[in-house]
Amino acid sequence: MPIIVNLDVMMAKRKMGLMELAEKVNITPANLSILKNSKAKAIRFSTLEEICKVLDCQPGDILEFAEEEQT
Repeated sequence: MPIIVNLDVMMAKRKMGLMELAEKVNITPANLSILKNSKAKAIRFSTLEEICKVLDCQPGDILEFAEEEQT
C-alpha cells in the first residue's frame, strides 16, 4: 500500500499507549489498532485532527506516501 501509517512511531515518541490515545481521541481501541496497523482503508479528517492535537504533531508525521514498486 503506498500510504504508510506511522502512528506507532508518534505514539512511541510521545510515550503514549493505544488505550490512552483511544480514550483521549474518543475512538475505540479496536478502530485505533486498525489504523495503527495500516489495515484502515480511510480516516476521517476529524479523527486525524484529534490524533494530531493529542500527539502534538502534523498529519505528515502520521501519514506518509511511498511509491509502489513496479514488478
